Amino acid sequence: MKPHLNFQDADAFYEQLLDAHEGLSREDAELFNARLILLLANQIGDAGVLKACIDAAAQAPR
Repeated sequence: MKPHLNFQDADAFYEQLLDAHEGLSREDAELFNARLILLLANQIGDAGVLKACIDAAAQAPR
């Protein structure tokens, strides 16, 4: 499944994400990512959409 971008400025989002990780240890970055995922999942609120996202992430190249 090819991801569809639903926001206009993906580059700005990516920069914000990089900035949020700046200076964090690996452990703190992982905790930040976990909190961010839970907050975003709460905003999405649709179990089917969340499962589709998990499935797509699992199929992404490593």
